[in-house]
Amino acid sequence: MLMSAGRLSLLFNGLFVGLLAVVHFLKSDLDPSWHFISEYAIGKHGWVMHAAFLSLAACNVATLVAIRTCLRTVWGRVGACLFVIGTIGLVLSAIFVTDPINTPPESQTTSGNLHNLGGTLGLLGFLGTLILSARLLRSEAWRASRTAVWTATGIVVLGFLVAFISIMVIVTEHQGVFGPDARVGWPNRIGILSGCVWLAIIAIQAIRLARQDVARASSSESHAGISQHDPSS
Repeated sequence: MLMSAGRLSLLFNGLFVGLLAVVHFLKSDLDPSWHFISEYAIGKHGWVMHAAFLSLAACNVATLVAIRTCLRTVWGRVGACLFVIGTIGLVLSAIFVTDPINTPPESQTTSGNLHNLGGTLGLLGFLGTLILSARLLRSEAWRASRTAVWTATGIVVLGFLVAFISIMVIVTEHQGVFGPDARVGWPNRIGILSGCVWLAIIAIQAIRLARQDVARASSSESHAGISQHDPSS
């Protein structure tokens, strides 16, 4: 079960990255340097971006299932709840189309506001990610994977800081006016893809540990069978 969940996590993660790449090709009129990825859901071929967000949400769910045995403490459950809230934010982002980046606040639509709500929930999901990382680092079962977890956590934290700080600085410098000179697109992508790297590393480690557990269980059953049929026992 845990191994299957880890593999599903990798599958949906790869699907998200693949769809994101495809939608950039299909909507090449959007300059990625200053458009958020959410804007690729607007208009023709927008369904590809909707599917990408749903794939990432499915990846989150599969990842949570893959590591669920490590989340039985109070903080584990808190981290899981926050992670689920962030996943709900992804579903909102998939369902509700954002407004163009340069839409004035007074002209924003209900759909755009709900999409932005999804993005806000994603911040809680990031906090959940940090708590989940802490729980995995403290888990005895994940002792052999601590270096990988530290690496994944460092990447997602660095990606988040680069994205958040860069976007805040750019927005401040341009007085909140978005356009070709306000290059917020690259930081946005760095933040998203760093999260994908965290998900991939955690899924790979979950698969490896689940495979080891299966191997140990098979070995124990084999030894038990030999003992039962050994006349000298």
